Amino acid sequence: MEIVYPRVAAIDVHKKQITVAVRVPGEQVGQRRQQVRKYPTFYSALREMTGWLVAEQVTHVAMEATGVYWRPVFHALTEADGLEILLCNAHHVKNVPGRKTDASDAVWLAELCEVGLLRGSFIPPAEIAAIRELTRYRKKLIEERTRETQRLHKVLEDGGIKLDSVASDAIGVSGRAMIEALIAGERDPAVLADLARGVLRKKIPDLAFALAGRFADHHGLLCRLHLTHIDHLNDMISKLDARIDEAITPFATQRDRLKTIPGVGDRAAQTIISEIGVDMTRFPTPAHLASWAGLRPGNHESAGKRRKGTTRHGNPHLATVLVEAAWATSRTSTRLGARYRRLHRRFGKTGGKKAAVAIAHTILIIIWHLLANDTTYTDLGTDYYTHRDDPETRKNQLLRQLHDLGYQAQLTALAA
Repeated sequence: MEIVYPRVAAIDVHKKQITVAVRVPGEQVGQRRQQVRKYPTFYSALREMTGWLVAEQVTHVAMEATGVYWRPVFHALTEADGLEILLCNAHHVKNVPGRKTDASDAVWLAELCEVGLLRGSFIPPAEIAAIRELTRYRKKLIEERTRETQRLHKVLEDGGIKLDSVASDAIGVSGRAMIEALIAGERDPAVLADLARGVLRKKIPDLAFALAGRFADHHGLLCRLHLTHIDHLNDMISKLDARIDEAITPFATQRDRLKTIPGVGDRAAQTIISEIGVDMTRFPTPAHLASWAGLRPGNHESAGKRRKGTTRHGNPHLATVLVEAAWATSRTSTRLGARYRRLHRRFGKTGGKKAAVAIAHTILIIIWHLLANDTTYTDLGTDYYTHRDDPETRKNQLLRQLHDLGYQAQLTALAA
């Protein structure tokens, strides 16, 4: 095959060691000179490796995305000017069976790179990558807080306290006061129920039944530990929120544009920016972005027959927040909400999740246009599809539906 990049290198990355293969032109025309070296992954050794690549006048460096171990290698390479780094999906560059060594993996990757068969993954700029790490850790803490809250509920259930069966938020202001009283030794259901605040006081009789149990001292100790952990997680999340708000300031304009989309709030906009950045030139079309995110319908065609294609594995962090935004917008009187309900009817009673993924795909397409064209979202209205359809056709369709349900209807036009 034709050599596209004459001076390339490829790195097989592991935790403690990397194997580097360099392929450059040989002494004679058409020949290739190849060298393979191994380095430890200490930063000084990585800088030495970078200096060797610069001395060999390498222009393109390829390596697989191996856990988090590629990151220090990548950062060392970015310190040198003139190196284009291709971070590749390991599933896309599998070696030939029977040749599995670190050196052969590096050489194989270099051979693919020199003929232009590798496609690099999206690597965000440093300021976007910093926000990404913060938002992803915030999500982990929120998930951990949810798990800790569930553990607290299990302790209350074991003690016969059915607080979450009456109160919608068992650790809200009222629920927290009741749990604190239980920990302090109070066992009288009437006294505990009287701690309710606001609208929950209307449920005091039910609370008295729910708070009569077999709550023991060891239950109190466990509840105290769970509440302390939840408070600690809340404090950590608050600190992360403040730091993310500060880091997102340079991209406040893009964040505010995204918030004009129904279902996309402040936190969702921050997560979206942290995952895809604000420069859409990396994704030539909206379809490229949707495919990268794993929200584009899959293709499965063989022998001229098209079969059901599922979405690909993409960016789970981005897909999750977009699906959450889709569920939020499904309850709004907007064009996206109308589209969700339209798709839900088409997919059937169990098609809610499928419709939500389709709306998430639509939201992502809108995001690409907003960021690429520096504009804000203008909603077309909940009656967009009604006005777009032919009124006579729509009327006949509704009449047929009423007829199928056993009704005979006569329509009278409203006065203009």
